[in-house]
Amino acid sequence: MRVIGLMSGTSHDAIDAVGADIVLHDTVIQVRLVGQLSRSYPDDLRSELIAALPPGAIDMAAVCRLDTAIGQAFADVAAAAQQEFFGGTADLVASHGQTVYHWVSDGAVRGTLQLGQPAWIAERTGLPVVSDFRSRDIAAGGQGAPLVGLFDLLWLAGRPERAAALNIGGIANVTVTGAEPVAFDTGPGNALIDAAVELCTGGTEHIDRAGVRAARGHIDTELLETLLAEPYYRAPAPKSTGKELFNSSYLHRVLDPRVPCTDDIVATVTALTARTIADALAPLRPTEVIASGGGIRNPTLMAMLGAYLSPTKLRTSDELGLPSAAKEATAFAVLGFLTAHGLAGSDPACTGANRAAVLGSITPGAAGFTLPSAPTTVPRRLTLAG
Repeated sequence: MRVIGLMSGTSHDAIDAVGADIVLHDTVIQVRLVGQLSRSYPDDLRSELIAALPPGAIDMAAVCRLDTAIGQAFADVAAAAQQEFFGGTADLVASHGQTVYHWVSDGAVRGTLQLGQPAWIAERTGLPVVSDFRSRDIAAGGQGAPLVGLFDLLWLAGRPERAAALNIGGIANVTVTGAEPVAFDTGPGNALIDAAVELCTGGTEHIDRAGVRAARGHIDTELLETLLAEPYYRAPAPKSTGKELFNSSYLHRVLDPRVPCTDDIVATVTALTARTIADALAPLRPTEVIASGGGIRNPTLMAMLGAYLSPTKLRTSDELGLPSAAKEATAFAVLGFLTAHGLAGSDPACTGANRAAVLGSITPGAAGFTLPSAPTTVPRRLTLAG
């Protein structure tokens, strides 16, 4: 299948797309990346989206507007990818959509909401669309996140060491291979770093570009210990979280209003991200950590993380042939492929679900949608072709 994978993560900054030729041979999924592109949200749409996220409060009219506008933005990216990667032809679109709320209560996930109406994508491209991946795993008793666990396990299968796949987006998550695999959100990735930058600049800046502010600042050890007292970090896996917890209001509650906001705050929350990732991985004893996501573009964060993880090796997914910026979109392209073939896209050991489930909903394309023949074997490994 020629699949277009679409993803926008918890940083809400852009829509990433990949084109992937995917083939299942016996128990091996072979993926050849044809291309990748990324398109930023229009400024007005991103502003409305950010305002709608926790702790913001919006009405149903705003939800409707966002569902339509995000769907149209995803449709634009899908159409561009279809033309650029496949000359106007493809077989399937797999769209994660944009997470706007992840409902966690007493450690259990009750629901999740990804906006980006898939009908706009199907109408624009003429292709069938697989979307709403997370809800089925939640209905089966799982966390619905991180949902790249099965992809990570297939991709890292056969590595000679116990590997941990780490994604640092707005929220950081890990998948650790082994006889008893596990996957979970470790806590904030860039979420509190971005919130600190916005706070310290009065909203004129939104990210710590290249980690410059964190590098200039000094870690406030007292504040760091206060932040580390958050109960989420000690909750057992599987577990998931989001900006419902780790947002600007969270930072406001913790910070002393009498202390001016400086780069020390940015340095401290950067250290928090690195420390909580390392602490979460320590009892699992991986021998290598393979990082991806926007956080790897922050050299200060990566230096802190490397120091906290030492002597465990820290590398990036690019070193294994998977471009970091394309990893999550590639994962959802594969999940869409699995859904189209009637194959489960989750691993209960990773999400805590009662069973492995076929994920998502299918929106037919212009020619409808005919399910391919169901394979007789279950995938055990994933390879990336050059």
